[in-house]
Amino acid sequence: MTIKHHLTDALLMGYSSGSLPEAFNLIVAAHLSLCDECRAHLASFDAVGGEVLEGTSATPVSDSCLDGAMALIRGATPVEPAPVRPRDKTLPAPVLDYVGGSLDNVKWRSAGMGVKQAILPTSPEASARLLYIPAGVAVPDHGHNGLELTLVLQGAFADEEGYFARGDIEVADEEVEHLPVADISEDCICLAVTDAPLRFKGLLPRLAQPFLKI
Repeated sequence: MTIKHHLTDALLMGYSSGSLPEAFNLIVAAHLSLCDECRAHLASFDAVGGEVLEGTSATPVSDSCLDGAMALIRGATPVEPAPVRPRDKTLPAPVLDYVGGSLDNVKWRSAGMGVKQAILPTSPEASARLLYIPAGVAVPDHGHNGLELTLVLQGAFADEEGYFARGDIEVADEEVEHLPVADISEDCICLAVTDAPLRFKGLLPRLAQPFLKI
């Protein structure tokens, strides 16, 4: 698998600093699990953050702080280790807990024209959803009121910005208007994250938008 489309520095820095909304953290983590290049790039931001922390002044704590922390640890209820799940060939590990453990557990809902979606439970600052797009089918032409990230997990799609296959991530902002079309060779499954409603050109997509929460 050769990944050609990667995360931006701004997204990697936000992930490293812990400042991204949950939905964006999810898609960044999913891409990182597939992309050696972005993992290496992230490590450089983590190293810079570590140097910054090393240079900050220490804050003194009371002598009883350690004793209090150890008492809390001793009194905590033991946590059973999570069962080891079989590896899912389509969904990256960061996504599995959001869908119940495998692609077979995804609760798809029709979005029209054979397209299906499953909205994932994340914090309200941004939304995340899995999209299933049949081979050769186009997603309605749209622009953006904010940022949209789309990570390909199966198959591929093409639009005005290029060709995106498994592991590739498209970063689309307010300046991007596109008409994504799934490659004819295989049904496409993507993880898509947005922080604002999309801007559809067609009347029918605009009418359906409140119901689909896109």
